[in-house]
Amino acid sequence: MAEFRYIARELSGLQVEGTVSAASEREALGSLAARNLFPVSIDLADAAKAHLANKRRRVPARVLAVFYAQLADLLRAGVPLLRSLDLLVKQTRQMTLKLVVQEVRDQVADGTRLAEALRQHPTVFNELTISMVRAGEEGSFLEESLQRIADFTEHQEELKGRVIGAMAYPAFLVVVGTLILVGMLIFFVPKFEPLFDTMRAENRLPWATIALLNISGAIQHYGWILLIALGGSVFFGQNYFSNEIGRRRFDEIRLKIFGVGRVIRSLAVARFCRVLGTLLRNGVPILSSLQIAKDATGNRVISEAIAQAADHVSAGRSLAQPLAECGQFPIDVIEMIAVGEEANNLEQVLVGIADKMERQTNRQLDLVVRLLEPLMLVVMAGVILFVLIALMLPIFNSSSMTAVDTSLFRHFC
Repeated sequence: MAEFRYIARELSGLQVEGTVSAASEREALGSLAARNLFPVSIDLADAAKAHLANKRRRVPARVLAVFYAQLADLLRAGVPLLRSLDLLVKQTRQMTLKLVVQEVRDQVADGTRLAEALRQHPTVFNELTISMVRAGEEGSFLEESLQRIADFTEHQEELKGRVIGAMAYPAFLVVVGTLILVGMLIFFVPKFEPLFDTMRAENRLPWATIALLNISGAIQHYGWILLIALGGSVFFGQNYFSNEIGRRRFDEIRLKIFGVGRVIRSLAVARFCRVLGTLLRNGVPILSSLQIAKDATGNRVISEAIAQAADHVSAGRSLAQPLAECGQFPIDVIEMIAVGEEANNLEQVLVGIADKMERQTNRQLDLVVRLLEPLMLVVMAGVILFVLIALMLPIFNSSSMTAVDTSLFRHFC
């Protein structure tokens, strides 16, 4: 419900002002007509405008994790969903989340399912959250799904904190090193060009020095063009990756990144297996479970592969074979799914796969985080070493040639 501020006239012609709560402007007009008021103007109230502005804002992930955990605890304790949402609205101090939860509560009170109410706020609740809540509603294990979302969100934030902490020092070095490098290319390297003119004319400059001088000249003459091109690339990249085709392409690129792609694929497969296993354990049919679980992967490429596998399953084939044909699932996972289908305990096998892959992925993530710092340091050291070699090598060559000429002169004398 939104608050509308109106200016209207009564039957006597007296002008009155006030606010009215309604779901839409048309409903607000109907409410005024029922009170024999003739509206002169009607507009959203300040609180409603602030609410609409807050809908475009995001909520910190740690705040959302607390919200999911609290809602799961209330439902687990037997508190009805509407009452739970009312309590959370009163307890929540983060204003954006408070307004969003209030609107979700109103929609649920009107008969909307919780997953659909959350879907109305894509900047706050992501696709994984909506899919997990939908799965919990379908399988009657909503509190378990919410707790799983809370744990996953906390894990992601912990991982993000570890990555940021590990990259803070290398990032500082990269920024400072880049500024120093650009300053050298603009102000320091050009001072060496007169010294190298004779060697360049005689074609005796090393290729590294030629490349460094060309880069320095390009930055001096076309630096502003490079900055505009970089800004334009960022702008168009954001626009491209904001649509469905761009997001799918981005998910495809993420799966191909060396080292990181395997971690992303493992997390996606683990989420799929856990959601599918939980749904099957709670009696949801396999086709419905596949349609819900495919959206829980968080990756459009893998979701499309699962959707194709679901089509084959609806035609009577087993699950393992079409998953193997899509090429997105590890061989050992396919084998375990095949064994689970033959032994008629697929739901237990899927949950076991999820536990195993999450443990493996945590170890891989720790390894990637540890390698980030030395890798970035090696890259910066390599760049600086290249600049030094490119500047000093002609000087060493010139000194050696001078020494040779001097020795020859002394020999003939």
